[in-house]
Amino acid sequence: MLTVAVTGATGAQGGATARALLAAGHHVRALTRAPGSPAATALHALGAEIRHADFDDRASLDAALTGADALFAVTTPFGTDTDTEVRQGRALVDAAAAARLAHVVLTSAAHADRGTGVPHYESKHQVERYLCASGLPWTVIAPAAFMDNHADGWTLSGLREGVFGWPMPADRPFALVPATDIGAFAALAFTRRTAFVGRRIDIASDTCTPEQIAAALTTATGRPIAHHEVALDVVRTHSADLAAMFAYFTSTGLDVDTPALRRAYPEVGWQTFTDWAAGQDWETLLGR
Repeated sequence: MLTVAVTGATGAQGGATARALLAAGHHVRALTRAPGSPAATALHALGAEIRHADFDDRASLDAALTGADALFAVTTPFGTDTDTEVRQGRALVDAAAAARLAHVVLTSAAHADRGTGVPHYESKHQVERYLCASGLPWTVIAPAAFMDNHADGWTLSGLREGVFGWPMPADRPFALVPATDIGAFAALAFTRRTAFVGRRIDIASDTCTPEQIAAALTTATGRPIAHHEVALDVVRTHSADLAAMFAYFTSTGLDVDTPALRRAYPEVGWQTFTDWAAGQDWETLLGR
């Protein structure tokens, strides 16, 4: 049994990883800035140890990592900026090195190592490079676009009106993955450490076009959903970073060899988008 410190434990990727590790019989030390939050309380009820940690407080990171065997590391620029993501990511790697952890699994983004020009891909790749140069045993898992985003935020608002608004042409495929599969893959990397150390792996569970996504959502929600291509200029008024990402998805494409992943790691499960959509509580999400 490993003791794995999990950053972002009250978020989507960290939470999914924490639950997968607990299910695999490992001890989870869930790191969060809000130990009293409902998400933290729910993890504690599942058996996780809750620890306060703040990326901008090195002492809290040192205390949280002391005695741990491994670390699941997730960083984000959203809510701050890309410079902050890089600074915080480096601080986390430094704390992991000081704690002499046996394995760090960093979650990044698919294609982040390909010079995409997408700001939050570039910042993640900077953290990747820093980790790889640290001397720590490392694994980088690089998820594709999140299926979970299709049941949240502005996408969900559009679905309530029968519209799947997405800034890509209807027939342009892109790779997708749900948080639960990210967590399952991360747990597998910790459990099978020797097979994963020193590897960077893009991961996705399915590849779909926006038109196919709209069709799957129509079936899952029981209401007609039509794809509408949102102009990149509209996205750019909200976020130049996200506009750059969707431009990359459309021009170069976000591709991942999902059949190879399914063959190599069948234990992950690898949900199709149709399976994921069927598992959501659309009655509550959309309101009836």
